[in-house]
Amino acid sequence: MARTFRQRRQMHAVAELNVTNLVDLAFTLLIIFMLATPLMQQEQTIPVNLPVESKSPQQKPDPDTKFESITIQADGAYNLSNRIITRAQLPDEFSRFAREPKPPVFRIRMDAKATAQQFIVVMDELKRANLTRITFDTQTAN
Repeated sequence: MARTFRQRRQMHAVAELNVTNLVDLAFTLLIIFMLATPLMQQEQTIPVNLPVESKSPQQKPDPDTKFESITIQADGAYNLSNRIITRAQLPDEFSRFAREPKPPVFRIRMDAKATAQQFIVVMDELKRANLTRITFDTQTAN
């Protein structure tokens, strides 16, 4: 009868953690955030002195809501989704949005030095196109 004199190997946990996959994930997320951040800040690039309001609790928007921004600058220029448009182009642009199955919410960003007439022009055209979902961007007082 033959006998083997090998030692039995005991099972033990590996004390090393393979972090290669975690590093790859971290770099992938970093790249995604680096690409997405400028896109989120894109509408903020139009320099506007927003009107000041007191601080108050804000409602969170529905995640499925689509937003379009209208910026009214102090010199009378209108920007719709980062495109400069004239007053005469407002009705055509708004009617295009009104034809969509679910029209977007319009974010009005108005310079504090813009006139009330410029604001009324935008509101009139939104009303004519039957676009009633509107929000106003402001800055809070410190």
